[in-house]
Amino acid sequence: MGAICGIINENQKIDTLLLSRMLKTISHRGNREEKVFVKENIGLGYKDFKLSNSDSTDQCISNEDNTIFLVCDGNIYNYKDLKITLQKKGHRFKSSSDKEVIIHLYEEKGVKLLNDLRGVFSFGLWDNRNKELFLARDRVGKKPLVYSDTSCGIIFASEIKSLLLHPEMKKEIDLHSLDLFITYQAVPSPKTIFKGIKKLPPAHYLLWKNNNLKIKKYWDIDYTKKLILKNEDEYSQLLWANLVDSTKICISDDTSFGVFLSGGLDSTVIAGIVNQLSPNKIKTFSVGFEEEEFNELKYASLVGSFFGSEHYEFIVKPDIMKILPKLLWHYNEPFADSSMLATYCLAYETKKSVEIIFNGDGGDETLAGYTRYWQTLMLEKISKLMKVLPSGIKEKFINSFIKVCEKNPSSSFFKVGKWLYELEKNGYGHAYGRTLTAFASEYKERLYSPMIKNALKDFDPFHLLKTLWTQAGNISLLEKILYTDQHLYLPEVLSVKMDVATMSNTLETVSPFLDHKFIELMASFPPNLKLKKNTTKYILKKKVGGFIPKEIIYRKKMGFGVPLGKWFKGELKDYISSYLLSDKFDKRGFFNNLEVRKMVQEHISGKALHTSRLWSLLVFELWYRVFIEGESL
Repeated sequence: MGAICGIINENQKIDTLLLSRMLKTISHRGNREEKVFVKENIGLGYKDFKLSNSDSTDQCISNEDNTIFLVCDGNIYNYKDLKITLQKKGHRFKSSSDKEVIIHLYEEKGVKLLNDLRGVFSFGLWDNRNKELFLARDRVGKKPLVYSDTSCGIIFASEIKSLLLHPEMKKEIDLHSLDLFITYQAVPSPKTIFKGIKKLPPAHYLLWKNNNLKIKKYWDIDYTKKLILKNEDEYSQLLWANLVDSTKICISDDTSFGVFLSGGLDSTVIAGIVNQLSPNKIKTFSVGFEEEEFNELKYASLVGSFFGSEHYEFIVKPDIMKILPKLLWHYNEPFADSSMLATYCLAYETKKSVEIIFNGDGGDETLAGYTRYWQTLMLEKISKLMKVLPSGIKEKFINSFIKVCEKNPSSSFFKVGKWLYELEKNGYGHAYGRTLTAFASEYKERLYSPMIKNALKDFDPFHLLKTLWTQAGNISLLEKILYTDQHLYLPEVLSVKMDVATMSNTLETVSPFLDHKFIELMASFPPNLKLKKNTTKYILKKKVGGFIPKEIIYRKKMGFGVPLGKWFKGELKDYISSYLLSDKFDKRGFFNNLEVRKMVQEHISGKALHTSRLWSLLVFELWYRVFIEGESL
């Protein structure tokens, strides 16, 4: 892991003090000494992450003749094999660092080196011979990388707050990005909340030379190439062999590691594999709540006992909100997945015991684990049945159905009606997108101020989703949904949440389900092996019988949520009112304050449930105070 930053000027010398400040502000991402390299108009900075029992030397930053320089955040899991191959070709290594293989691969293959890397990474490489900067990010977006094309050259870093120190960077909010945040809970790549700063998207690289910038995608998930095997047993055996390999390649004998255990299927499977591969007793870590409907600790405890792990549990209470301003400082942008609180708390406590943590992230998106997947396929069947109706009668039926259900907008029937309406009006891509949003179009119409509405009049936040839907190609509806989530929800929400939670606590995380080799294999499986009728992750469940407790395999899917709705009505009602009903909030000019006041009052009184909407607004308000107004943490 680690922190990286860089300044490449076209004709000016590097401000070494500025470069050092840029690195220092993200120094929580590493645990070694901060290192800065400056040569004329090139400045690179890094702070590496060293495991306590590792004998690896400090990150190598150059090749043998000092013509290529590298800073890298991440891990290259197949570096040993790559290193042997490169040594046979005559390359001499200065260190035992896994990252040094990138330099020598670049000498051999240029940007095509990315095809050989198996791991999580973001890096900046300066080629002094060609006077060219090469930035790249891993395939699934586990490690972040942001940049800005300035008047003098280009700057990049692991986090936005580092770039904001540059004198050319202004803290000016991109209103299109604000709308994207309100829509998707986060600001998707390539945008950031700030004008002038962009994210390098996952599976992309950037080349900069002579103030010319080129960005290109180097990898994608292909659902069109199907693997044909004899029977389900052969598929399940192949799945298992690859998942074990994706886990094994990340295990080091000389480091302390554990597993985040939610009590769900994916983390339990990973815990079982790690337990099988580890020579020592494993440690497992779980977080829960006093509110029973949100608490999965009994399942996590069951798994811990089943594997005989050294199990740790932590309870999150409403007072966790006091860390929210600090947490948003780590996020750099508004971010509204409420489980960020619990994940951060879990990482904070886990760091006291281990240095590397495994998790089950990616299992839902690769093996069709979310309830919304089978619900969407069910609605597809309803839609097909309705096609026999004349369009006028069909529209009248949908509108009448919605009107009847409007008295209870949180009901499943209301959601069915709105989904069918969106499907008829805008197609499957837009209809599925509705399931990902807290603020549907009708809410945003009431929420935004006239100023914001005017700024957004020609902007469609669903254009991104529609593009992904088209980009997925001619594949099944389920695979289109998986492709969309793998390019939007997974990298822009889940991966960001895990990176921030762990790196802010200098904890290294591993997600075997997100190994690109495993993702490619699962894309080649027939869709009905992932979702069979309403059985999610069918082929995985078929394989793990007897390997993990049966109670985990067949338990009802439970999302990793935080009981904010209850807290907002009780312990935190004054807290949320103090921010969203404040004079400061009223004067910002972003939102219709009467509508916000109505939502707060309706939620506290129990008249309506606005949990995710109020959370998004609260997060934005606190983020604004920290980043724009500079309030102390």
